[in-house]
Amino acid sequence: MKYAERYKNALLGDVIPFWENHSLDDINGGYFTCLDQKGNVYDTDKFVWLQARQVWTFSMLYNQVEQKASWLQMAKSGADFLKGYGMDSKGNFYFSLSKEGKPLVQPYNIFSDCFAAMAFAQYAKASKNEEFIALAKNTYYNILIRKDFPKGKYEKSSGKRQLKNFALPMILSNLVLELEDILEPEEVKQTIDFSVNEVMDVFLQKDSGLIYENVLQDGSLHDSFDGRLINPGHGIEAMWFMIDIGVRQKNQALIQRATETIIRILEYGWDEEFGGIFYFMDAKGHPPQQLEHDQKLWWVHLEALVALAKAWEHNPVKTIKYWYQKVHEYAWSHFPDPENGEWYGYLNRQGEPLLTLKGGKWKGCFHVPRAMFQCWKSFEKIEAKNKI
Repeated sequence: MKYAERYKNALLGDVIPFWENHSLDDINGGYFTCLDQKGNVYDTDKFVWLQARQVWTFSMLYNQVEQKASWLQMAKSGADFLKGYGMDSKGNFYFSLSKEGKPLVQPYNIFSDCFAAMAFAQYAKASKNEEFIALAKNTYYNILIRKDFPKGKYEKSSGKRQLKNFALPMILSNLVLELEDILEPEEVKQTIDFSVNEVMDVFLQKDSGLIYENVLQDGSLHDSFDGRLINPGHGIEAMWFMIDIGVRQKNQALIQRATETIIRILEYGWDEEFGGIFYFMDAKGHPPQQLEHDQKLWWVHLEALVALAKAWEHNPVKTIKYWYQKVHEYAWSHFPDPENGEWYGYLNRQGEPLLTLKGGKWKGCFHVPRAMFQCWKSFEKIEAKNKI
């Protein structure tokens, strides 16, 4: 079986049916994401960023794969729930809600907002409902207002060590492309320029070729737990966003730098003893503060597969093909659950499932289906060019 067919079959025959069959809340709207190995609901709290991600997933499938009424209805359930209950009076999105939509955790960062903006934009395109265009734009501009202080009054640091985090410029580089159709061209350009500069010239270190999770406000490094933190999955995911921007701009130099960075992070983050990509690492080799640092996570490996597939499509060097096959072999032999469907999320260092859940507070209907779709489409183009 060719790669494109394998990803398409997994997406449409396994992953999406799992969420269709088990996650919809028919009574209150929205989705249950806390699903055990077989898809049974074990907790009914609703995490706003996972609600938004699932709206995005089903809207994207409707827009780009097939206009199935059931997919649009699934997206509508979550979009209406988010619109009705997801945000406070200022338009900031809560972190979590009860199953009925009552606020449980306040809007302590803006990542729920980022995924809500993506969700509303995709759903507006699918539903032709202009109310959701306005919601997407308002949410996006609210994010920009808060981007320099994303946690606002919920910020834990005292200000004496003001680190800035990689996650926001990384997410903005993808978010702005998601909203490109509804934003002014100059706004799109400004956000792309900001994001590319932050990702490639501030957080990406020229000497080591690694991306740090946190740097000081002037871009320099800080010798502390947070200042030494490397998250290989984040860095690799950002590189496929950079490749998308490079393709959009016909900027082969950006694609080349992103390709080199993917390879460098994989060389650094690969577990030579047991295989797979480490979750967290310390840039100086000190013990990381995250106790889960040596776990193997679903999203890290999926984002690596997407990045490698896109690099193969646009810059098919031998090292990329080598790493794609290496990560593919590890991921497909460890994460899928052939008996019950979907993928495990959390493996120990040895590659054994630590938790058999299929969804929870952090894992929902997003990384697996998005990666399946992205890899499917990249390998369709690669295989059409007879590059395999």
